[in-house]
Amino acid sequence: MKNRILLVEDDGSIASAVKLNLQVAGYDCVVFDDGKKAAEALTDDHAYDLALLDIMLPGIDGFELFSYMERYNIPVIYMTAKTDSESEIKGLRDGAEDYVVKPFDILTLMVRIEKALRRTGRLNTVYRIRDVAVNSETRTVTKAGEVIYLQPLEFDVLLLLLKYKNMTVTREQLMAEVWGYDYVGETRVLDIKIFNLRKKLDLGDAIKTLPKLGYRLEDR
Repeated sequence: MKNRILLVEDDGSIASAVKLNLQVAGYDCVVFDDGKKAAEALTDDHAYDLALLDIMLPGIDGFELFSYMERYNIPVIYMTAKTDSESEIKGLRDGAEDYVVKPFDILTLMVRIEKALRRTGRLNTVYRIRDVAVNSETRTVTKAGEVIYLQPLEFDVLLLLLKYKNMTVTREQLMAEVWGYDYVGETRVLDIKIFNLRKKLDLGDAIKTLPKLGYRLEDR
């Protein structure tokens, strides 16, 4: 089952971009551009795993909207242009999971969403691509129901590509997330892991190489 996310954002371009990236990453997303309308809609539909709230909203602002999220036990990440420390402190003290300042890198937002879902015990732990299923908790991989052995680093690379399915992940991002930010070894090791994944899981046409950029796992 997909994680379901509520997005309340009155900037149409930001809302569209975030929703698109959430969808390609495998989330369901419902968008409102007005705080009051979002609050009213919760009466009939509050089955959300997480809410992304702007603070400066028409209707009612994000801080007031937070009380409605509390009523229905929906974790919150503030996603706002308010950069003052007072707003950030208030948001976090009130109980928000995180506070993200605009403009933000979309991949950074995705990581924070995943961490918030994991902290609150709501993260979907099974990722799928074609007949391949990957359980991030048990670290098991199956293909058409048959268990496939992956080396630990192969698993970590695959999981990262799955989390950001249909999105380009740069070589630098992969190396930093899987090997660590202080890794100084030969980066060709990443190419070897990608080669092994393509071969073991028959995903040669799904794991795309983008020259000078990185990789993208496509599930169309």
